[in-house]
Amino acid sequence: MPVAQAPTGHPLDTAGNSSAHSANGASVTRPSPIAVDLGSGQLRMRLGGHEPLTTLITDRSARRYPLVKRGRVVDGSGCATALTQLLRQHQVRLPSRPLVVACRPLLATPADQDLTRRVLDAVFAPARLLFIDTVRAAAIGAGAGAGTLLVADVGAQITEVAILRDSKVIAGRRANLGTGDLAHGATVDMLADRLARLVRELTQGAGVVPAAATALARGIVLVGDGATRPDLRDRLAAMAGAPVHRAAGPRTAALTGASLAAAAAARHPAAD
Repeated sequence: MPVAQAPTGHPLDTAGNSSAHSANGASVTRPSPIAVDLGSGQLRMRLGGHEPLTTLITDRSARRYPLVKRGRVVDGSGCATALTQLLRQHQVRLPSRPLVVACRPLLATPADQDLTRRVLDAVFAPARLLFIDTVRAAAIGAGAGAGTLLVADVGAQITEVAILRDSKVIAGRRANLGTGDLAHGATVDMLADRLARLVRELTQGAGVVPAAATALARGIVLVGDGATRPDLRDRLAAMAGAPVHRAAGPRTAALTGASLAAAAAARHPAAD
């Protein structure tokens, strides 16, 4: 897959490889962590503890050949080029052989994940590449806490609802509908109704996980662009019959969570 080369050489180089000391006092180099969220509306990344870098791809997505559609990378070369241009625009020098943690949608296929892997390999040449479910990353990034949670992530083109226990997904549902569809004929009621149906599928009827009732009783943690819309939150609460809690920093919660996971993986590689 031909792609533009990642830029090198500029002062923003403090995301370089970190070092620690082993028990015998020798210096041990660890790959610097990078978090990436390839959304249908925006591509985001975060290097170490720096501020997120974001590029808007909504305009491109509206054209005949989008980069990411419904959470799936459909133009790998274009995605790699967009990420490389974002790094060059901010004059970022990439660390050598970094550790990368990338968000992935629920129910991503092996083919979807493989294409994302090739994009990130081309841009970052990572020593390790780990994936984390976007809804799990969002819950971590929102500081939703331990225990059993019901999390709804409403993005530009996909909506995911999942039950998490201690920050791990134990059941989830996904729909190809998001806030971006509101500009193309969808309504807030349609989006809220789809969300409420996903919630009911997870919390009612035969075969639901035992933790579902506990999660619903705590309320729905809403993240993603949909969390910025009070009308959607109100309609979802009415249709689902449960309180809806808006997460802090909902648009970047997934990237924040992936960044925290990347930092943890860099500190404790055996715990991946």
